[in-house]
Amino acid sequence: MIYIGKIVSTHGIKGELKILSSFPYKEKAFQIGNHLYIDSHPYEIKSYRVHKNYDMVTLDDYHDINEVLFLLKKEVYLSEEELSLGDDEVLDEELITYEVLTKEGKRGIIKEIFQASETNKILRVLFDKEVLIPYRSPFVQIDKKEKKVIVDLIDGME
Repeated sequence: MIYIGKIVSTHGIKGELKILSSFPYKEKAFQIGNHLYIDSHPYEIKSYRVHKNYDMVTLDDYHDINEVLFLLKKEVYLSEEELSLGDDEVLDEELITYEVLTKEGKRGIIKEIFQASETNKILRVLFDKEVLIPYRSPFVQIDKKEKKVIVDLIDGME
């Protein structure tokens, strides 16, 4: 199971739930017909929309606020099979297990992946010393099949 976010409140009286999530592949996770797992129980997504910073869903055949109150403050998960990531898409939890190689042959490990800004993630990689590398840049190539990250270090990164 993959952690997606947390239900923080209801919205309106028709059983809509507000989910606070920073999950990077929301467009794949919150598709109508997918199943969200709450307390290990699957709930089918019947509707989805974005409202401010929240992902709004209705689940199963719940049409009233009183029917969904038991779900408040619960964590939401998705099965890996339903996520169906592309060849160039990797979850941070998986990427952190990949080996890092430079084009010069140095080997390293990813110590951390963190959000530097709303749109920029940084890889904290340990070679001989620690190096910060922008994720999703021309300096980083991901080989999902070999479980490797190939980086092109430029002056200033080392």
